[in-house]
Order: sequence, then C-alpha cells, then structure tokens
Amino acid sequence: MIYFITSNTHKYREVQDMTSRSIIQNPLEYPEIQADSLEAVAQYGIQYCYKKVQAPCFIEDSGLFIHTLGGFPGPYSRYVFETLGCTGILRLLSESHDRSAHFQSVIAYTDGSDTKLFMGRIDGMISLREKGEKGFGFDPIFIPVGEKKTFAIMSLQEKNLYSHRGKAFKQFIIHLKKVK
Repeated sequence: MIYFITSNTHKYREVQDMTSRSIIQNPLEYPEIQADSLEAVAQYGIQYCYKKVQAPCFIEDSGLFIHTLGGFPGPYSRYVFETLGCTGILRLLSESHDRSAHFQSVIAYTDGSDTKLFMGRIDGMISLREKGEKGFGFDPIFIPVGEKKTFAIMSLQEKNLYSHRGKAFKQFIIHLKKVK
C-alpha cells in the first residue's frame, strides 16, 4: 500500500486509472514552498509528508511553462490558476504569436529510507480560447503537440497517453516493479 498525498481528486483519478496497485489517497495538507523549480517544491513536500504518515508515500507537483512569458507561471502555476485562471493567461497572450508551452510534472516518492523523483513533460501550445469541460486547472487551454484537442476535451485515458503526469507516473510504476 502506498499513499498518494493529494487533496486533488482529479489527480488521484488520473493516477488510479493507470495502475492496479493499491494506492490510497490521503488529503494531508503540506506546505508548498515558493521555489524556482518543481523538484525543490516536491523534495520539501515529500519529506514533510513522510514525517506525518510514516509510510511509503508520493506527491505530484506540476506546472505550465509558457515560453514567450519566460516559463511563467512554472512552479507558481497553482497560485496563478487560483488568481488569474485560464482567462487571465489567455489575456496575457492576447497579442502574442508564440503560444508554445509545456507542462512538466515531478513525482516525489519515499519509503523513508530513499527519495526518488520521476519527471514527465509534454510540449504543446496555448489555445486561443478555453475548450472542453473535462480535466482541471489549465487543461481547457493546453493542446499537446500533434493534437487538435485540449486536455479538457480528451477522455481520461486519452489524456494519460499524452500528459506530463502520465509520463512521470509510468516511470514511477516501473520503479515500484523493480523494488517489489
């Protein structure tokens, strides 16, 4: 049994859909430090969580990096989503011809003796308007390379084929199979 420390039921469903392992959601709140990298945020968070649950656990942190905005919002994506939302991002890009972006994800896992990080990335672009009702966060404005649909239009299984979180989680699953 492994705990996925998240209060985000959307993230939990995405991860649960990708494995038959016993993964239990634990909505433990943990401090999300302000740092310039997702890795630093995840490293700090997983150490805090393990001290609280005293069992194998993992967290996932992700960010949207918009190239013309110098990688903004990056590790500050949650705050930016809560304050500006998709509409605010679209306004920031209203005059921009470069709409390239990428999503990045880091999963931090520890069993108490060792901490491992697993990374995933998907390149794409920011759409001209919000499209779709599925997913969460910036999903309605992100279109992966080679696709015409935003993440918010895709089914959960289709999104997991492309997504940054899906890629990181696949690496994590491979690691778990090696240690079990």
